[in-house]
Amino acid sequence: MTDRFPVVDGMGALDREAHRWVRLLSSGEATDVDAEACRRWCARGAAHAGAFAEAKRFWKTLGAAGDGWRADEARLAERRRMRHTMTRRVMLGGALAASVAGVAAIRPPLELWPSIFELDANYRTGVGEQRRVALVEGASVQMNTRTSLSLTSDPRRIELVSGEASFQIASQAMPFNVLAADGRTSASDARFDIRVDGASVRVTSLSDHVEVALGARSVRLRAYQRVTYSRDGLGDAVSIDPAVADAWREGLILCDNTPLKDVVAELNRYRSGRIVLMRGDLGDLSVSGRFRTAEPDQALLQIQKVFGIRVRSLPGGLTLLS
Repeated sequence: MTDRFPVVDGMGALDREAHRWVRLLSSGEATDVDAEACRRWCARGAAHAGAFAEAKRFWKTLGAAGDGWRADEARLAERRRMRHTMTRRVMLGGALAASVAGVAAIRPPLELWPSIFELDANYRTGVGEQRRVALVEGASVQMNTRTSLSLTSDPRRIELVSGEASFQIASQAMPFNVLAADGRTSASDARFDIRVDGASVRVTSLSDHVEVALGARSVRLRAYQRVTYSRDGLGDAVSIDPAVADAWREGLILCDNTPLKDVVAELNRYRSGRIVLMRGDLGDLSVSGRFRTAEPDQALLQIQKVFGIRVRSLPGGLTLLS
């Protein structure tokens, strides 16, 4: 690995190397060879894996300066991709070309972008897949579609990198902690769900005694309460319908006057390819109904019939709604 991605001075050699790996993987230029080399580096021992985990957390919580660096790197990588693409492809039209470029940017080979930190996750689920994993004694997790979990050096602490997972923690002397983005959820005898949507995290308590902390502020949740946090801060606890909280584990998407743009975002989690709304006004249409997560295209067909939307399917799983 070269030094084309320098790091801050004052670190030990191992930490410097870990930070170079993270910056390479987040540059948008990493290849499958780079990803495999990083996995081998992390597998050298606990010190390497721990240094990489700390470097990940550093860059994810760096704030505006880190965002600016990542944005600059992303724009540079995108310009290079676009130049290369333009030499090989005939333009399909402004709106369609933008959609294809967007899909290429967020669904590249090995899903390197934007979920770059999924590459070293210990546990992952694919499209439409659910998986149950036993963690330390008395703790287990059920992972929903497109979910990544990373272990840490502490067996009572795990990181939800992306996606959605339901944790069940039996009574323990020490709390079990789940890291997600910049926050931490802790419980000793409880059930709770966590969902990561980009920089926003949603924690749903399915029993009492779940604590969610972000910075110096914390919220204690009771059964069937939910709190959301992001870089803007930690919200207040709100009560939710138990049926809504349990829907994904039962293979359902429940919609109650839900904007179509949100329904499409949810369907995209359960199918290969990408559904793209070609008209902004479509996103505000209200959708009500129950859809099976195992049949996202059937849900799309029902929506098409109700609203008279035109659906056009293209190679690669790209579906355009207009």
